[in-house]
Amino acid sequence: MALQSLILLGCNHWPPCCVYPPSWIPQVTTINQSRDGVPELELEALMPVNLLHERSLLPDRPLEAPEPNLSPDLRKVNCSPQTFRCTLSSIPQTQALLNKARLPLGLLLHPFRDLQQLPVITSNTIVRCRSCRTYINPFVSFLDQRRWKCNLCYRVNDVPDEFMYNPVTRSYGEPHKRPEVQNATVEFIASSDYMLRPPQPAVYLFVLDVSHNAVEAGYLQHFCDSLLDNLDKLPGDTRMRVGFLTFDSTVHFYNLQQGLSQPQMLVVSDIDDIFIPSHDSLMVNLKDSLELVKDLLGALPSMFRDSRVTHSALGPALQAAHQLMAPTGGRISVFQTQLPSLGAGLLPSREDPNQRSSSKGVQHLGPATDFYKKLALDCSGQQIAVDLFLLSSQYADLATLACVSKYSAGSIFYYPSYHHVHNPAQRDKFRKDLDRYLSRKIGFEAVMRIRCTKGLSIHTFHGNFFVRSTDLLSLANVNPDSAFAVQMSIDDSLVDSSLACFQAALLYTSSKGKRRIRVHTLCLPVVSQLSDVFAGADVQAITCLLANMAIDRSVSSSLGDARDALLNAVVDGLGVYRNTVSTLQQHGLIAPDNLRLFPLYILALLKQKALRTGTSTRLDERVFAMCEFKTQPLQQMMRMVYPDMYRMDTISDQGSLHLNDTVVPQPRLLHLSAERLSRDGAFLLDCGSVLYLWVGKCVNEIFIRDVLGCPNYASIPPNMTDIPELETKLSERVRAFLDWLQDNRAFSCLFYVVREDASAKLDFFQNMVEDRSEMGLSYHEFLQNLLQQMSK
Repeated sequence: MALQSLILLGCNHWPPCCVYPPSWIPQVTTINQSRDGVPELELEALMPVNLLHERSLLPDRPLEAPEPNLSPDLRKVNCSPQTFRCTLSSIPQTQALLNKARLPLGLLLHPFRDLQQLPVITSNTIVRCRSCRTYINPFVSFLDQRRWKCNLCYRVNDVPDEFMYNPVTRSYGEPHKRPEVQNATVEFIASSDYMLRPPQPAVYLFVLDVSHNAVEAGYLQHFCDSLLDNLDKLPGDTRMRVGFLTFDSTVHFYNLQQGLSQPQMLVVSDIDDIFIPSHDSLMVNLKDSLELVKDLLGALPSMFRDSRVTHSALGPALQAAHQLMAPTGGRISVFQTQLPSLGAGLLPSREDPNQRSSSKGVQHLGPATDFYKKLALDCSGQQIAVDLFLLSSQYADLATLACVSKYSAGSIFYYPSYHHVHNPAQRDKFRKDLDRYLSRKIGFEAVMRIRCTKGLSIHTFHGNFFVRSTDLLSLANVNPDSAFAVQMSIDDSLVDSSLACFQAALLYTSSKGKRRIRVHTLCLPVVSQLSDVFAGADVQAITCLLANMAIDRSVSSSLGDARDALLNAVVDGLGVYRNTVSTLQQHGLIAPDNLRLFPLYILALLKQKALRTGTSTRLDERVFAMCEFKTQPLQQMMRMVYPDMYRMDTISDQGSLHLNDTVVPQPRLLHLSAERLSRDGAFLLDCGSVLYLWVGKCVNEIFIRDVLGCPNYASIPPNMTDIPELETKLSERVRAFLDWLQDNRAFSCLFYVVREDASAKLDFFQNMVEDRSEMGLSYHEFLQNLLQQMSK
């Protein structure tokens, strides 16, 4: 079914197409020319910086994506860098030039992210190139009012009559004002030509671990409470269906058929030959069986409260879930608390706690069995995605279990040391994450194809998906929080092209049963000079792509090889700049201004849980960090790599953002070094999924009283995980800033107040990546090491 969907996305039906007047033919223009003819933006980007002498490299505010050197008209309609971003904002003309630059070429894509504005187009004809099937976009050129040239393959296409009418202005003869050619991101309502079967209803199956370990962790009550609160927010229409399955050493099904006085449990104990006890009453229409569903959720926590069953038959439970969902597809949400110990997919414990601090290499980063990958591929073929929630205080072999989500386009959530009483921070995060997860937008039966200008090609994808062909991904589900990365190469010279374009088309079924196509198009200039390639380098995009490549390398080869490859990437890139591009003749480690943070980011990457050596790291926590690097959008990933640090006790309204009726302070960013801390201050560290508020011993008591609600430093609780709402100006500023940070990410953050003298400060200081630590060299030592390698 999914394979046929792919064919539809690239199908060969007649494409009505769009028109631009001749004045709209895209052109590359230089901007803000300096006296010698070189754009000032490029001069600034290439300005040499001696990293050994310059200590203050961070800007006061988070980095913005580099602006491509395009004409104002093209820049105005280009795709948002939050959606589509390239490691090089100027594309090398040839593979030889790219090789010479020693910089990676790739794309970072966040295709289904939540958008405040999205043009939705309903038309009898979706205009596409007859040859390469590219969707009409702002970067095509028009030969006249009746012919347009594709910006990817350069074929000349006819403009259909229907496209001459503009539905926005309700006028005829202004095709260049249609939304398809005014916006780089659009969404089409697809016709039946893009369907293999009628759109299926939204179907959700919840698979719940109810073993003794799960009962002790206490997650079930919070899951049931959250789902009860969000039943009316689940994405779907009146056809929406739900089902429940629980498991320990056996698998339990629940008959929720309309007309029953109460839910009925059906137990299958033969886990070696799992079967479905009833085919028409286990997945039910939520509207028709709402009261039975509520009754079940209210009863589940108490049903297994006294369970002493310690085994976990996760594999058979997933096999049963696959059988239940196969007719329609949909989403399976699995909640697991331990290592699977019975039936198909049982796993031995592979972690050696004595090896957690090893600097020689890390074993067992790959799966122990292909059972979960094969099951995921079976699910993907039936348009089923599996999302995994792992809530475990012990090793559960996430390296193996994660395969069920990786290859079915699912999501992975991990809550180490979860306990509903002893770990309130994880409990609260789990609850908030569930609220977001249950109510967020979802797309079903999706495929995504990425097209690019003739001469460019894709050779590696990163993320959670199944690759159907060289440029097409099968995504049984798509959600607004997952991102993808793509590595690219230049097969043929682009010497005849002034522009390179990339287009991602996501075909999916909405939760309301509508077939839709979301299209993003990115346009970048093509350059022939090495200096121009370096001037267009995007240091954050490069870091994120290299992180994805390093994760793959650590699994396919070794962690040591992955770390060496990251070091070589910095040495090679900066070496080429120093020897070929820079005109500065001086000793030291020289970088162009736009890559001045490159060594710092790579050092920070080497100290992350995913890639660090020599410090104690639980295997499941390391693997989860790897999974996050493969699926997080760029902004969230960069917070994980190099957290943002701000001083809070001096926060003011100067330079604030004014959002609606709220004033949001904007404190300046600080380097991640203990020398930037002071005992008379309070500092916030934003690590993406965790926020730490470090409070020095000598901080002003006004801050302690007005923000933390405590009379003095000694009275700050040792396990403080939130701050009170106080009616003080300082409290309002701090809370406004924290709320703003939280609003700019999908899932909630853990929050810890860390006293200077508390044992928890270790977690805080592990993020001071510029300092020497058990995780590696200081930043200055790292630079010296790079310089030595470049001199060899």
